[in-house]
Amino acid sequence: MTAEPDVSEDRVPNGMNPRDYVSSLARGLEVLRAFNRTGRKMTLSQVASETGNTRAGARRILLTLVHEGYAVADGKLFDLTPQVLELGHSVLSSKGVWEIAKPFIDHLSEDTRESVSAAVLDGFDVVYVSGAQYHRVISVGISVGARFPAHCTANGRVLLAAQPEEKWPEILRKIELIKMTDKTVSDPKEFRRVLEETRDRGWSFVDQELEIGLMSVSVPVKTSAGVLVGAINVAVPTLRMSPEEMISEILPKLQSTVTNISNALKG
Repeated sequence: MTAEPDVSEDRVPNGMNPRDYVSSLARGLEVLRAFNRTGRKMTLSQVASETGNTRAGARRILLTLVHEGYAVADGKLFDLTPQVLELGHSVLSSKGVWEIAKPFIDHLSEDTRESVSAAVLDGFDVVYVSGAQYHRVISVGISVGARFPAHCTANGRVLLAAQPEEKWPEILRKIELIKMTDKTVSDPKEFRRVLEETRDRGWSFVDQELEIGLMSVSVPVKTSAGVLVGAINVAVPTLRMSPEEMISEILPKLQSTVTNISNALKG
C-alpha cells in the first residue's frame, strides 16, 4: 500500500518547522471540521472531496474514528457520535448549560429527523431556551424565548413533577389548568395523578393536549450531581407517528441524549 503523501510545506503554519508538524493529525482534524461544516452524514467520497484527502487517506481516518468511538458507519454513510465532544470537555465545562447541550440537541434532531426543544420552568409556564428544528414539509418549530403553559406540555410536566412534593399542594391550588384542547387534563386530582406518574417513570408523554395534531415526549435534564436544570423534548405530528412508536423509538434516543448531556455537565 502506498503511504499517504505528507502535506506540502505551504500548509505548515508560518514560522513552524515542517518536521514538527504532524500532517496525519492535521488531516484527521480536517475530517472532523468537515462534518461540522456540512452538518450531515457523508460518504467516503464526500469526505475525501471536502477535505482534499485521497480516498485511501480519508478511509483510514474514518475507520480510525469509528474504532475509537468518535464516528459510526451506517452502510456507506459516516457520521460523528456525541463522544467527539469529549475532545473539548474541559472547554465545554466552562460554558453555559445550554451551550454544552446544543450539540447533543442537534445530533438528536438529526438522528430522529424531528424537532427538539429545551425549556426551563418559569412559574407555571415553560420558556424555551434552545432547540433544533428538523426541516420537513410538515415540521414543528418552537423559537427560543417562546412561552407555553406548563400543565399541557411534556417539558412542563416533567419540570413540575420534579419539584419537591411538599410544594405540590400549592402548585395544584394555584395553577390554572386551562383546556387548550379537548384532550387537555384540567381536573386537579387527575393532574396530580399525572404528575405522580411522570415523577415515578422519569419522563412525560403529552398527546395533543397543547395543540391538536401534536405529540411530545420529554425527559428532565440534571447535572452529574443531580441538580435539575431544565427539560428536553421531541415533538412529532400525529400524522407521522403513533403514540406507541413515540415511546418505543423516540424516547430511548431522548433518554440517551439526556444522559450524555448530564455527563457533560459538572456540579
